[in-house]
Amino acid sequence: MSIDGEIALSTVTISSRYQVVIPKDVRERLNIRPGQKVEAFAVGGRIELVPVRAPSEMRGFLRGLDPAFEREPDREL
Repeated sequence: MSIDGEIALSTVTISSRYQVVIPKDVRERLNIRPGQKVEAFAVGGRIELVPVRAPSEMRGFLRGLDPAFEREPDREL
């Protein structure tokens, strides 16, 4: 189910071996493939699975970011 075009919400069941099946709409939306790694995080009272991406896929994702920031006095160049 898609809410506001941003959140894919599905209910899944945990198997006796603590496995879950990621629903097809979520897999397709995130382009998750068999054998791909994901990182699992416990955040508050929920579990988040984040796809691990190759460094080459990350190229350019910070484009347009202003690299200037105020440094602490002991870190001046």
